[in-house]
Amino acid sequence: MHVGDGINKGRANWDFGGDVADNFVPHVRKSVPLYDEGHELICQLSDFFCQKDSVCYELGASTGQLIGKLAQHNAQKPQIRWIGLDLEANMIDKARVYCKDIPNVEFMVDDILTCDMEKADFIVAYYCVQFISERHRQELFNKIYERLNWGGAFVLFEKVRAPDARFQDMMTGLYTDFKIRNGFSPEEILGKAQSLKGVLDPFSTDGNLGLLKRAGFVDVMTVMKYVCFEGFLAIK
Repeated sequence: MHVGDGINKGRANWDFGGDVADNFVPHVRKSVPLYDEGHELICQLSDFFCQKDSVCYELGASTGQLIGKLAQHNAQKPQIRWIGLDLEANMIDKARVYCKDIPNVEFMVDDILTCDMEKADFIVAYYCVQFISERHRQELFNKIYERLNWGGAFVLFEKVRAPDARFQDMMTGLYTDFKIRNGFSPEEILGKAQSLKGVLDPFSTDGNLGLLKRAGFVDVMTVMKYVCFEGFLAIK
């Protein structure tokens, strides 16, 4: 099925492998509201947590757009180590090219559930956790909390479900309108929805807050919200 921007995926078979990396940036910019504004906000938030000797991670770094911006935003602190993790080698290949002139950015092809992580001051997951199986999600949040230094931050951006069926219908309609305005055809929108069955599994706002609180986070707030897209800041 054609899902837009030259990307083809089968029913209930979306992944980020194959040729997705070649078309990822234009596709995601058209698919996620306030995509670049979210990047800018995360860069601004990093000012409060990234010290001169910090280790900082992006989980699901894809083509390196965000972690590259973070490193450049913090260029006055060149000793910071920025580490991007992604399971897809094609994404990391693109990321290494994109960030080739930024010496303190490094990338690893690895599974964020099983990889060794150093103690960190800043960890970002930008529309990444929603693709992790429900049965492993709490495990990941627990790991993130444990790997953060005291006073460190976890920035989580996710697609979220509405609190009840009426609001969910409204949010689905608004999001469909958003994609049509951005040039996706009805066939592409349907194809993407079918490809994401059983792959993209967003939680509600309360569901995400529950994951964070069970992991140990107490200080949590929403920092961005657009219909069914939400950014959270959690401080250890």
